[in-house]
Amino acid sequence: MRRLLALILTILLWPALAQAQPRSTERIEAELVSMSAWATPGSTLMLAVRQDIEPGWHTYWRNPGDSGGATTLDWRLPAGFSAGEIVWPLPERQRLGELMNYGYSGVVYLPVPVQVPADAAPGSRQTFGVTALFLVCSAEMCVPDELELSLALPVAPGAATDTTHAGPIREVLETSPRPAPISARITVGENGRPVLTAAGTELEGVTRAYFFPFEGGVLDHAAEQTGTRGPDGVALTLTAGRGFGPTAVPMGGVLDTDRGAFEITAEPGEALPGTSGAGALTAEAAETGGGGTGGVLAALGLALIGGLILNLMPCVFPVLAMKAASLATTAHDAPRARRDGLAFLAGVLVAFVALGGALLALRAAGQAVGWGFQLQSPGVMAGLTLLMLAVGLNLSGVFHVGAGLQAAGSGPLARLPGGVGAFFTGVLAVVVAAPCTAPFMAFALGAALVMPWPLALLVFAVLGLGLALPYVAVSFSPALLRRLPRPGPWMERLKGLLAFPMYGTALWLGWVFSRQAGAEALALLFAAALLVAFGLWLAGLNQAARAEGRPAVLSAVAATLALLGGVGLAGTATMLPAPAPGGVGASATALPSQPWSAEAVAAARSGGRPVLVNFTADWCVTCKINERAALSSARVAQALEAADAAYLVGDWTRRDDVIAAELARHGRSGVPLYLLYPAGGGAPRILPQLLTEGTIVRALEESSAR
Repeated sequence: MRRLLALILTILLWPALAQAQPRSTERIEAELVSMSAWATPGSTLMLAVRQDIEPGWHTYWRNPGDSGGATTLDWRLPAGFSAGEIVWPLPERQRLGELMNYGYSGVVYLPVPVQVPADAAPGSRQTFGVTALFLVCSAEMCVPDELELSLALPVAPGAATDTTHAGPIREVLETSPRPAPISARITVGENGRPVLTAAGTELEGVTRAYFFPFEGGVLDHAAEQTGTRGPDGVALTLTAGRGFGPTAVPMGGVLDTDRGAFEITAEPGEALPGTSGAGALTAEAAETGGGGTGGVLAALGLALIGGLILNLMPCVFPVLAMKAASLATTAHDAPRARRDGLAFLAGVLVAFVALGGALLALRAAGQAVGWGFQLQSPGVMAGLTLLMLAVGLNLSGVFHVGAGLQAAGSGPLARLPGGVGAFFTGVLAVVVAAPCTAPFMAFALGAALVMPWPLALLVFAVLGLGLALPYVAVSFSPALLRRLPRPGPWMERLKGLLAFPMYGTALWLGWVFSRQAGAEALALLFAAALLVAFGLWLAGLNQAARAEGRPAVLSAVAATLALLGGVGLAGTATMLPAPAPGGVGASATALPSQPWSAEAVAAARSGGRPVLVNFTADWCVTCKINERAALSSARVAQALEAADAAYLVGDWTRRDDVIAAELARHGRSGVPLYLLYPAGGGAPRILPQLLTEGTIVRALEESSAR
């Protein structure tokens, strides 16, 4: 209890404890700020150096260009904390006479991930310090400004709330240059000038491109970059700098396009095919817009296919089994079958659009959320656990909803009657489908999140249409309906049988809740489930008594008290402090693994090793199936060992803004996401969402060979 009170006091006193101390000169003001209101043990804390640069002055990118110097940060961190590299925003091109510099003006955030040790003491207060050295320049002069910045943050368990700086920091994380599966080559053209060719799906339809090299002096930054585009990518003609040399050498940098900015590594070699012949490129920034008609139609088509495939995913089997049985009751009543089919469609569409609208609203408010975001909340998981238990008890005949007990004997599967029941089942199907991301669905969701909100909601609606389409098609097919057996006693037995998938779903949701909230919270949830089951049993007795004309006030009062007690206990369970995060290797997969971080990826790649990254969550059914069927096999373990590959796991069971930002960098809004970084450097390869042993083994062999 004392720990809980200390935690609450720490959170309430957060505004007084968090002491960001801005420092300034005549040219720049800077402060150390945080995305989160407190540091969570075992998590990644995202700090940032915020610059407010005076008009007419600028600071510099990692490669300053023809003059200047990059900002450097020298950290002073509490024991056990470690800072990663700066996440550099895309720079501005700043021309000064014959020179071209790369830098920033106005307000700029430089985010840096900081690893919080798992043994950081909740309730403690930690001070973070950094010495920031800025070279601040104008058209006439440059001044090195060194500022000492500090920030004090409390340590507390659980997902931290956002600060006022969370939105701008998150925008940098989502829009900064990101690795992508883009192949790039650098060669010397006939005129002696370097030619950069790059190809990949991210570059299809690009009309603007500019290359920022990571290393200064290799290229002439001030020279014009001309280029052409092709069906598969782009070709840029560059101008060699003093450090280029007589032959092409590997060159890393950022390819900035009208479809995003991507980190690439161009290897020496012949120009890639499909990178020219479709028109000229411009290096100037294009006007922003909502995307062309082709992109919207492609996203809608992928959404429809993804929704259809979602019917085959295991997480929706329980609800779809219920609808199949319900369809059997109306098989020989065509008008009722059509009505139920349309009601089910309406429920699915309303739920998908509502969930999509909530996702878009949260992201617009600066929250780092993706598909399945609601399942990262212990409160939502506790509520869904009790809901699935109630549905199972309803199917078992413990109580009835809607038409009353008098219809139970004559109306098999008399849960919610008629169109209301079909609508509710459509909503339930979407709720249960949330843990799944079907093939093609990820691309549609990623496109939706960068579209204007009306088009984005249309994509979510088409996803729902794909999910509901098979059931609606059967509802409007008299020939298929006539083949189903006529209603009879067998349907009551089917109703009882279908209760068990719902009980299984409730148990699974409870297990995920325990992973998020801990064993003590799970014990309270079990007690809540017992009270809810007792209350619903009393409600069934009340319904039976009323059907026989007997008074049932006592059972009604007792049922109400039991249900309220169960809901109260579940609410209490969600308020307990979250457990400290543990290692993900044992829980996520049987293969030896390490927690994912950008630093872990960089460390493994610096040794020339391929890196396999698994972004997963305990509530993601597709993730768990892939891990059991493919990622945990002896054959894959042997392939990892043979390739000397590092295996990293990013656990998104609970909210993690750094993982959310990394997913967004790869154009995804949810898990699973599997990345394979090749041994020889370059952008990672995105593996399919449905994995097989062969897929992983072949990918590892190709990566090792490269």
